[in-house]
Amino acid sequence: MKSRKIIAGIDEVGRGSLIGSVYSSAVVFYNDNLISNLADSKKISSKKRLYLANTILERAAAVSIGIASRDEIDALNIHHATLLSMKRAIDNLPIKADLLLIDGKYAPDTDIETRTIIQGDKLIKQISAASIIAKVARDNEMLFIDKKLEQYNFSKNKGYGTKHHLSALAYFGKTIYHRESFIK
Repeated sequence: MKSRKIIAGIDEVGRGSLIGSVYSSAVVFYNDNLISNLADSKKISSKKRLYLANTILERAAAVSIGIASRDEIDALNIHHATLLSMKRAIDNLPIKADLLLIDGKYAPDTDIETRTIIQGDKLIKQISAASIIAKVARDNEMLFIDKKLEQYNFSKNKGYGTKHHLSALAYFGKTIYHRESFIK
């Protein structure tokens, strides 16, 4: 009798933000426990994302998060820090996956069979779920920072270089949360 492969979907959030950490998540479902209505986290309202994140946490076989800090982003560069956060998410899974499906073109070094899939967060349920978990976790970091620094409006812009954020940067200067390598 042949057993099924344990498939983990991996995605990251926060690569282009000017502040904070980059988050990755890994999600494993039992094949009969997939959730409908999963999609790329950027295409879902924050209310629906939160609902889906809770559903994923209840129904997934395993969920993990990996983070690379602002300091690691500045030391390594965003590409290598993203791969580090993905590796941490994979290593933090309580179940060892047989196959990793990773959104994008690049994958961290691992001894697990890996496939990268461009726009995988739109195509693969496990990757969509990982996208949602990572986005909710990172958005929570932005909400926490926003309470300390409301003038930057991080609750709305999530640290990305919006007109308001750039204006606030010009007026108030950078904070301890800003990525030095992104702000010159």
